[in-house]
Amino acid sequence: MTRNEKRPRKSRKRTPLAALALAGALLLAGCGASNTGTGTQTEGGTGGAPGAETQTEGVAAWAECEPGQHAEDASGMPEDSNTEITIGAFNGWDESFATAHLLKAVLEDNGYTVTVDAFEAAPAFAGTARGDIDVITDVWMPVTHPQYIEEFGDQLTHLGCWYDNAKLTIAVNDSSPAQSIEDLAEMSDDYGGRIFGIEQGAGLTKQTREEAIPQYGLDNYEFVASSTPAMLAQVDRATQADENIVVTLWRPHWAYNAYPMRDLEDPKGAMGGVEVISSAGSSDFAENSPKAAQIVKNLVLTDDELAELEDFMMSPEHHDGTNHDAAVQQWLELHTDFADNLVKGDL
Repeated sequence: MTRNEKRPRKSRKRTPLAALALAGALLLAGCGASNTGTGTQTEGGTGGAPGAETQTEGVAAWAECEPGQHAEDASGMPEDSNTEITIGAFNGWDESFATAHLLKAVLEDNGYTVTVDAFEAAPAFAGTARGDIDVITDVWMPVTHPQYIEEFGDQLTHLGCWYDNAKLTIAVNDSSPAQSIEDLAEMSDDYGGRIFGIEQGAGLTKQTREEAIPQYGLDNYEFVASSTPAMLAQVDRATQADENIVVTLWRPHWAYNAYPMRDLEDPKGAMGGVEVISSAGSSDFAENSPKAAQIVKNLVLTDDELAELEDFMMSPEHHDGTNHDAAVQQWLELHTDFADNLVKGDL
């Protein structure tokens, strides 16, 4: 991923980023969290939303959110005196970079100086709680990130949720015969007897191996788990050859825009529940930059918008992860009203 250079900050004292990364790495190891962009599970869980008895009040407050519910017109708000903003994006999480650079473009058009820095998830949460990062945009609830809300929730500001269809999936090419994961058991020959997965340590891989395969009787398939690029290469190959393919995937992801892929129904709920994705700010961000905070709260993205934006940013057919700012500008040129509607809270 590309990264912008860190600009000097005029406000509160900052922790050196190297120390922040080290501390976060230790926290990540302690929490047992995954950073593959595919989510993790709560201890002993199946990947579905935890029951009410397992959610604290703080976790539930982040999970029970609807995109746009905190939107307000920011266009007439007084200009912020603090206009230097750092947004943290999670390494390996495409939607994190997509939303960070999208907000960067809109905020810079409104007079802010914005830096996007890349972190692992754990140091990003820790850094935001300490005030070293102003905003992160990739808080998955209630399954993936409750441990960080438990740890840092009192030091974070909830800046609203912008997406409510985040989930782990098993997907196939749109023209293939299976409609449900349970159909796959009798269709091994149609799919070459293989399910293509991603990294061995990913939460998605664990969920597929330990829940979906046994629950749906898919032991007659070879589960090929290697890497996300390898899985996407198989999708590209199958698309070019007009062949059926079954893969592990997740929403949001740009593959849904780049290739004719669709999710299989999951009647047993083996792949886990749907999550919402929120933005979080440091404890004093909304106080120091209230207009910018409201613009962040106004963000809402649909499946199609997010898949297209990620496609422009990450797909080899477009910018291939090399110039996120140029990809965002290209996307905004196609969606000419998006930036104004974001500021006005009309998404």
